[in-house]
Amino acid sequence: MDSFLKPAAWRVVKTYGHEEGLSCCFRQWQATHSHCRLLHGYALAFRFTFVCERLDDRFWCLDFGGLKPLRAWLHEMFDHTLVVAGDDPALEAWRGLAAAGLARLVMMANVGCEAFAQEAHRWAAGFVDAETGGRVRVEQVEVREHAGNAASFMP
Repeated sequence: MDSFLKPAAWRVVKTYGHEEGLSCCFRQWQATHSHCRLLHGYALAFRFTFVCERLDDRFWCLDFGGLKPLRAWLHEMFDHTLVVAGDDPALEAWRGLAAAGLARLVMMANVGCEAFAQEAHRWAAGFVDAETGGRVRVEQVEVREHAGNAASFMP
């Protein structure tokens, strides 16, 4: 019977809600059939789910106070930024806006909730792995545009 038991797991959640002020503008240039091909923006919300099989010496899965670099990264990427894909045909126009001081440009391989969730997972996973010596992993990242739209990434 013991062979059927899973190791104990703890899950903790850290959220950065819409009130965090992660208001970014982006476009999904390949969505030619949709208004999403146009510049539009949201105050994004992020939800990180962390998991571990053993707690630390304080009996914590993760020290939320140690996530300040994650919050800083979110602000660098999504706080009053223009996020565009590196292959956007209008890239020179976006670079021109940035050069004129009219936009803070962030380039990613892909753009949209799904891509934002994947990139946030990638960054958080590397950070948390280094901080906890591999004891904690990022199980899931959800990005929410508003109450009706969200995407999550789980490797």
